[in-house]
Amino acid sequence: MTQGYLLGVDGGSQSTKVVVYDLSGAAVCQASVPLRPMSLPRPGVVEHPDDDLWVSLAGACRAALAALAQHAPGGYEILGVGLCTIRFCRALLRQDGSLASPVLSWMDSRVSVPHVPGDPDVQYVTTSSGYITARLTGALRDTAANYAGQWPVDPLRWAWSQDDAVVTAAGLRRDQLFELVMPGECLGQVTDEAASETGIPSGTPVFATANDKAVEALGCGITEPGTALLSLGTYIAGMVTGQEYPADPQSYWANFGSVPGRYLYESYGIRRGMWTVSWLRDLFGVQLGADAAVAGISVEELMNRAADAVPPGSDGLLTVLDWLAPTDVPHRKGSILGFDARHGWAHLYRSVLEGIAMTMHDRISAMGAELGRPLERLVAGGGGAHSDVMTQILADVFAAPVARMRAPSGASLGSAICAAVGLGLFDSFVSAAATMVAVRDVAEPDLDRADLYRRLGAVYRAIPERTDPVYEQLYPITH
Repeated sequence: MTQGYLLGVDGGSQSTKVVVYDLSGAAVCQASVPLRPMSLPRPGVVEHPDDDLWVSLAGACRAALAALAQHAPGGYEILGVGLCTIRFCRALLRQDGSLASPVLSWMDSRVSVPHVPGDPDVQYVTTSSGYITARLTGALRDTAANYAGQWPVDPLRWAWSQDDAVVTAAGLRRDQLFELVMPGECLGQVTDEAASETGIPSGTPVFATANDKAVEALGCGITEPGTALLSLGTYIAGMVTGQEYPADPQSYWANFGSVPGRYLYESYGIRRGMWTVSWLRDLFGVQLGADAAVAGISVEELMNRAADAVPPGSDGLLTVLDWLAPTDVPHRKGSILGFDARHGWAHLYRSVLEGIAMTMHDRISAMGAELGRPLERLVAGGGGAHSDVMTQILADVFAAPVARMRAPSGASLGSAICAAVGLGLFDSFVSAAATMVAVRDVAEPDLDRADLYRRLGAVYRAIPERTDPVYEQLYPITH
C-alpha cells in the first residue's frame, strides 16, 4: 500500500531545509542545502545572489525525495507541501514572475523603508514566499501572514489596506500586489516545470504557512500562555502567541501567527545571533577541523564538548552580541570583555552562548512582564537548539525547564502541519499540533548555576551603557 507523506519546507537565512513527515509528525528523511554567502556590494545592501533561494530549495527537495525513494521502495505519495521562507525579504519580479533583481535580505536597509519605484521591468513586489510560490505553482498568491514590515497590510483584517493612500505610501500600486490567503489555504499546484527542477510530482498542492518565526512556533507546539519559544537562528527571538493585536507594546512587537486570526508576540532579539557561532567556528576552522577529525566527531560536537568543560561564567569572559547594529543606533558594536591568561577559544565559545542566554532572558522577561504572563516553561528551537550545552545554559540562566522538540526543524514541521490542515487531515491547527508535535527531551535547571547567572546577569546588563559612549566616539573615525 502506498504511504502518504507531507513535505515541510523551512527556508532559512543560511540554508533551505526540506523534511518529509508522516502523518504522525515523525520525520522520515530530510535534506539541507546551504545558501551562498550574501552579496554585499555597498553599505546597507544585503542581497541573496542570483536565484539562490530557488536553487537551494530545488536542490533540497531533490535530495529529500531521493532519500524518500530509498526509504519507501514500494512507492509513496506526496500529499501536500507546506511552504515557509525567510521573512522580511523583498522580491522584485518581472511580468513573467522571474526576478528583476536579486532578492533583498531582511538585513538589507531598503526593506525597512517603503519600496522606491524606478525599474520599469518590475511588475510585482512580493515576499520571498510569494516569489517561491510563483516559481512552484505559477500562481500570484501569497500568505497574508508573511507581510510584516513595510507593506500596506491591515493587521486586523489580514488583508491589503482598503486605503489607497496607504498603498501609495508604501511605494506600491495595487496591481503590483499578490492575492493574499490565510495559513492552511492552498496556494496552487506544482507545475510541470517546477516538478522537473524539484522532483516534487506535478499537481501536488502547495499550502500557505506564515512568516518563518510563526511557523516555527507552531511546529514547536507553542499554544499555552506560560510557554515561550526561544528561536535560536540567525535572528534570535523569544515568542508567545496571543489573540489580540496590541496597540502600542513597549517591550515586544506583534506579528501574524500561523493560525488564522492569532498573533505572534515577539520579544526584541539578537541580530546575527547564531551566525556568531558560525563565525567563531570558521575563525578557528583549520585547527578545529583537524582536532575533530582526530577525535572522530564533528566540529560542532568538539566545540560543544569543550564549552561544557569550561566553568559557568567562562572565568569572567563576557560577550555582548551587537555584531549588527540597529538602524537607530548605528554606532553600536559587539564587545568581548575580560580576557586573561586562562582563556582560550572554548571560553570564547561558551561566553557567546552565555551572552545569548542572558540577553534573551532579559528580553523575554520584559515581554512577559508587560503581557502579565510569568514564564513557566521554555522551548528551544532553531539550529542552536541542537547543542546540549546551549540548552543547559538556557535552563540555568532562565531557572526554568527548557524543552526540545522531536522534529529536526520546528519550521519544517509547522509547514507540514499547515499542509495537513489544508488537506483536511485534521479539523484544526490545535488538533494537528497535538498529534504531530512531540517533546524530545527537557533540560532542568541547576539551582547553584542559576544563582551564579543571576548575579552575573546584573553585571552583563550594565555593559552597553558603559560601552556605547566609546563606540559613539569611535563611529565617525572608523565608519
